[in-house]
Amino acid sequence: MNTPETPIIQLPQGRLRGALENNTHCWRGIPYAAPPVGERRWRAPEPVTAWEGVRDATRNGAACWQNATLCEEIAGGDPGAFSEDCLWLNVWAPKERTAPLPVMVWLHGGGFTLGSAGLPPYDGARLAARGVVLVSVNYRLGHLGFFAHPALDQENPDGPVHNFALLDQIAALRWVQQHIEAFGGDASNVTLFGESAGARSVLSLLCSPLAAGLFHKAIVQSGYTLPDVPRQRALHQGEAVAAHLGLENATAAQLRALPGDAFWALEKPFNLHPTPISGDAVLPEPMLDTLLHARQYPVPVMIGSNSDEASVLGLFGVDFAAQMTRLRRERRMGMGLIRLLYPGLKGDGPLGREVCRDMAFTTMGYVMMRAQQRLNQPCWRYWFDYVPLAERKLFPHGAWHGNEVPYVFDNLTLAEPLCQHVDEQDLAFAGQVADYWVQFARAASAQTSVLEGPVRWPASTRRRDRLLRIGIHREAGFRVENRFMRARMALFCRVMSRLVTLD
Repeated sequence: MNTPETPIIQLPQGRLRGALENNTHCWRGIPYAAPPVGERRWRAPEPVTAWEGVRDATRNGAACWQNATLCEEIAGGDPGAFSEDCLWLNVWAPKERTAPLPVMVWLHGGGFTLGSAGLPPYDGARLAARGVVLVSVNYRLGHLGFFAHPALDQENPDGPVHNFALLDQIAALRWVQQHIEAFGGDASNVTLFGESAGARSVLSLLCSPLAAGLFHKAIVQSGYTLPDVPRQRALHQGEAVAAHLGLENATAAQLRALPGDAFWALEKPFNLHPTPISGDAVLPEPMLDTLLHARQYPVPVMIGSNSDEASVLGLFGVDFAAQMTRLRRERRMGMGLIRLLYPGLKGDGPLGREVCRDMAFTTMGYVMMRAQQRLNQPCWRYWFDYVPLAERKLFPHGAWHGNEVPYVFDNLTLAEPLCQHVDEQDLAFAGQVADYWVQFARAASAQTSVLEGPVRWPASTRRRDRLLRIGIHREAGFRVENRFMRARMALFCRVMSRLVTLD
């Protein structure tokens, strides 16, 4: 029986029974593609088989194989059970729905090796309550999501395919186009957003010919500038991985016979690089090359990063002082100019922390802004620097990589350990941040130049370089700034352009 507590949705494949969560309707673990197992491993997603009766959609599906401990420590919580059968999504919608609502599709982060669409910080109830339909997407991770090998190339006469995780995301976006109307969503107003690897996925799909027309706006939270893996390097690594697992000169059948959990625990040099592979049908050219030449899909974009993005680099062993030594040795940039651009920082450690942050993260917003301006598309930029009073000692350098996510979802009470000590100011501030994101999804267009909120947030249109500071020196507040870090960004953008040209 279809009741407010057990909402039932009719899809062409069958019926789904959801639940009422926090006064919001939610359907979890909806399959958007057939399980990518057996002969379907390392292939494009295939359609879902229809089911009989009413399918229970009240529980998350299984996460892709990964390191559970790392996911709990740095990726947002317990991912639950693992399986190669991981192509599912969750949908939240307001309990009372009338006109078709804007749709927001979330791609989780985790370096393409960690995470799940069902983690607590990504609960979509509070965003849906603002009048949107929220979709969170699970996708293949690690070598199950990104893999190249000569034996697999032989199966694709129309061109190589290596970015299976991106194909999963594209399949989920097609599912949204076909089915979101049943949940009250407007398929002509879809905002794709993500953080870290999810943001890098958004950037990649903005550059993929296979994703054109499947979404209409994009939000990029902490997207990074690391270069894509060239196809030839990926092929060599795939052969090395197979050989490491005992398969010299492997056939496709032998590769698919390996257990699904054989890949996640691989360490250097066999682990996955945290970027997609360029040179296949999904990403014919590197993402940075596409953006530097303004060949991305023309949609409104919001993009930004956090004040201490270097935190994630430190977690993975980057020595900031050593990076400064390397820059001196390679003479890519004059150290005198670097010190001029970063006044007041003493020692290579503090200097390296900010230089690495800006080269890897902050500059991405500037690159995207310039690309958008060349296409006459608006670009809303932000800088997130809010740290709750109770966490100032834990985060002395500012907002860590990923710290903005529970504010965007207005989920501070679900994020560990933050939920243990948030106060009324933190909760109110999160609500204001979430309001900006929802307004972008609702109202941003090529003809829109301002988002309304606590302060009016103007887009960076032609010849205008503007940015919204979200949190002012770790305190609550919003402020628009012109030409934010402009000299640094221009320098790093030139360096990046030169490196892409050399490649």
